Amino acid sequence: MEIRRDVFQAIADPTRRAIIVLLTMGAMTPNALAEHFDTSRQAISKHLKILTECELLTQNQQGREIYYHLDIDKMKEVDQWIDQFRKIWESRFDQLDQLLINLTSKKHDL
Repeated sequence: MEIRRDVFQAIADPTRRAIIVLLTMGAMTPNALAEHFDTSRQAISKHLKILTECELLTQNQQGREIYYHLDIDKMKEVDQWIDQFRKIWESRFDQLDQLLINLTSKKHDL
């Protein structure tokens, strides 16, 4: 039975977010990724496993090496989910801007 992890729990970890950033530049092996961190290769492998289980990464075996790739479509799903909140926040900031403009305008009228 395959474990399906929550993508938001996966990206909550700063090391996993850093791995995602590195993989935006191209596929990398666990050893190549581990060189960028002050942690063991085993710890990086655990992070890669979690990111793979939530389908943010895919694996591709080339000879004896496993290369990890970022799944852009899965990242788009995350962005679309967050975007609904971004629109709400932007609307509220626009309302706050308008309120501040109105208050400043009334203050100058006095």
